[in-house]
Amino acid sequence: MGTFIGHVYPGLFLILYGLYQAIVVSKAMILKDSLLDFSWHPRNKGRWARLWKISYGGLLKMVTGSILIAYEINCIKGGLILVNRELPPRFMYPKEWQHLTMFILLTLNGCVDVMSKNLLPQRCVLLEKGTLALTFYVLLLLLMSHVQDSTGIELQTHCLLILVVFLLMLVLTIELWTPDTFHLLLIETFLFLMMGSWLIQAGFILYKPVTGYPWQDDDISDIMFITTFFCWHVMINALCLLGIYGISSLWHRCYGTSLKLMGSKEAPYHKSTVGSLYKLLQEVDPSEKDDQALLLSKNPS
Repeated sequence: MGTFIGHVYPGLFLILYGLYQAIVVSKAMILKDSLLDFSWHPRNKGRWARLWKISYGGLLKMVTGSILIAYEINCIKGGLILVNRELPPRFMYPKEWQHLTMFILLTLNGCVDVMSKNLLPQRCVLLEKGTLALTFYVLLLLLMSHVQDSTGIELQTHCLLILVVFLLMLVLTIELWTPDTFHLLLIETFLFLMMGSWLIQAGFILYKPVTGYPWQDDDISDIMFITTFFCWHVMINALCLLGIYGISSLWHRCYGTSLKLMGSKEAPYHKSTVGSLYKLLQEVDPSEKDDQALLLSKNPS
C-alpha cells in the first residue's frame, strides 16, 4: 500500500461502496422504508429474483480485499517474510504486514455480510455492525502506529485520514444500539466517501504530485494547503450525497407512480372476502345492514 496504486485502489473501493450505500440509503429515506429489511423489490418474481437479494456490498468487500491481499504479497520481492534468519532475528516489513492485516479484515467483514444476509436463516444485523465496528477499531490502532516515523506532508495527510477513521469508529459504535437511524447512516456514508476520496488524494500528494515536483516538508504553506484540500473534499462529498438524494427523489417522482400502477394491474389476492364485505356494510344505510348480514350468515363462503 506504500505506493500510488496502493492508495488509489482502496480509495476507489471505498468510493464505490460509499456511492452504493448512498443510493440504498437515499431510496430507503424516500420510500420511508426500514434499512434493515430493505430490498430493491424486483418487478418480476422469477428465478432471477434471488439475485436482487444478494449482499453486493459484502461481495465487493470480499473481491476487493482478496485482490489487495494478492497485490500486497506480490509487491515484495522474495515474498512477504515475517522474521529474518539472521541473529538476532528481526521482524521484516512492518508496514506491509499492517496493510495485509487491513485487507484481511476487509475480506472477513465481507464474508460476515454475505453469511448474515444470504446464508443464515435470519439476518443478524448486530453481527454485521459489530464486525464492521471491530474492523475500524483495529484499523485505527494500525494507523496510529503507522505514522510513527512520518513527518511533514506525510504526517499531516495521514493525521487527517486518522480523523475520518476515528469518526467512523464512533458512528459505527453508536449504530450497535440504533442500527436503523437514517441520520447515522448518512454520516457513515459520508465518512466512507471522505475516506475513499482522501486516500486517492493522498496517493497523488505523496507519489504523483500534479505539479510534477514533490511537496516540501519544511514549507508551512504546503502543509496548510493539505488541510485546505481536505476541506474541499468535505464540501465535494457533501454535494455528492445531496446530488444522489436529489436524483433518487426525482427518479421516484417520475417512475415511482408508474411502477405502482403496474403493480396495481396484477391480480389481487384477497385473504378474506367476508372481511371485505363487512367493510362495505359499514358504508350502507342501517336499514339495509340487517338484510345483508342475514345473507352473509346463510352464505358464509
